[in-house]
Parts: sequence; C-alpha cells; structure tokens
Amino acid sequence: MIRTRIYSLIPAAAAIVAIGLPATTAAQAPDLQLPISVDADSVAYDGKNSMLMYRGLKLNQGSIGIEADEGRASNLDFEDSVWEFTGNVVIDVENGRVECDSAHLKFAGHQLQRATITGSPATFEMQRPDSDVVTHAEAGRLDYDFEAGIIEFSDQATITEGGNQISSNYLVYNIEKQRIDARSAGEGEPRVKITYTPRESGEESGDDSTPPSEDNVPDEPDREQ
Repeated sequence: MIRTRIYSLIPAAAAIVAIGLPATTAAQAPDLQLPISVDADSVAYDGKNSMLMYRGLKLNQGSIGIEADEGRASNLDFEDSVWEFTGNVVIDVENGRVECDSAHLKFAGHQLQRATITGSPATFEMQRPDSDVVTHAEAGRLDYDFEAGIIEFSDQATITEGGNQISSNYLVYNIEKQRIDARSAGEGEPRVKITYTPRESGEESGDDSTPPSEDNVPDEPDREQ
C-alpha cells in the first residue's frame, strides 16, 4: 500500500532523532545515570555565566557518544542543564548517528525537554534492529519539543528509506496523533515531493508495521501548496 510505505518515513525519521539524542527512549534512560566521561583539548569555566566550556570535546555516557569542536554546559550532567555543541557535531549510539553543525539540548530531571539541531544540512541515519533497512534524513534545522511530542523539520527537509522519499521545505510530525503536515515555504518555492518505488514481489520490505486501516490513516500531506 503506497500510503503505508510513504507514511512510514516520517515516524522513522522521528526514531532517528530519538535514537540519536540522550534520554529519548526508555532503553537509553538508564544510561543517563551512568558516569560521564569527558575528554577535551581544553576546559574553561565562565563564572559570570556559570558555563563550562570545552574545546575538542569527546563525551561518553553509557552507549551515548558525542563529539564536537566546542561544547558549553551549564552543569556537568544531564539532570538540569543546557548543553550546546558546535562545530562538526557527531552524536552516536548503537543503531544511529546524527551529524550537524550545532546541537542545543535542554535537560530537566534527566529528561531531554527540547532539542534544536542545525546544519548545512544536518543528517540523520538509523538502521532498524533486525533489519538491513537504513533510514536517512536531512534538513537545515530540526526542532524537537519532547513534551508536546512535535518534531519540525525545516529548510529543505528530505527523508529517504529504500526507494521511497518525501521532501519539503517544511515537515511537521505530531507523534501522538501520528499526523504529518508537509508544505512549501510559499509561492515560487519548491512543492512537496513524494517518490515511491514499488518493491518486487517477495522482496523484504523491512517495514514490519501493521498497515493502518482507512479509519486511522493520517491525513494526506497538502501537496498543492
């Protein structure tokens, strides 16, 4: 079903971000209680702004690894703090990777509240467990409000899985409602584009999700804008 496969792309991209950022999945929550290992070329403390500043930063906590040219933190843990990574930022976990120019993360009570990721473009990759399928996404900016359950991809967002692809200047995914909104930036801007590649009979799809019924299929993106 074309609709099923196209709509599997955006939740997959959401999973990329969930895998690539600390504290976003139940499986990763225990990692945030583990010791944090920081390896840096230099460390400085800005007492006026209560900020720790790192250069040549490599941070590890459990299965989470973060590298960046520079890092700033209001507190040396993920309990209640703001972390900002800039310059060749790479966030690695077991099945996923995020590469971007900058990542701004706000934590409260060992939970990630908000994340803003930017790049030219920022790229996201995830390999699903027990599958060879790799989902790739890229966008100039991604804003993730974890409390609201809203992910916004903007500035030439493209999400690809297998031969399927959706691209738009602006994509919004509501996690709870499983609703996707895709639109262009306005008149004269690129329109929403969807590419679907039919699979050969018997070919592994890598998508073990149950096809939605007509009653619970998310609304179709507005392709005319």
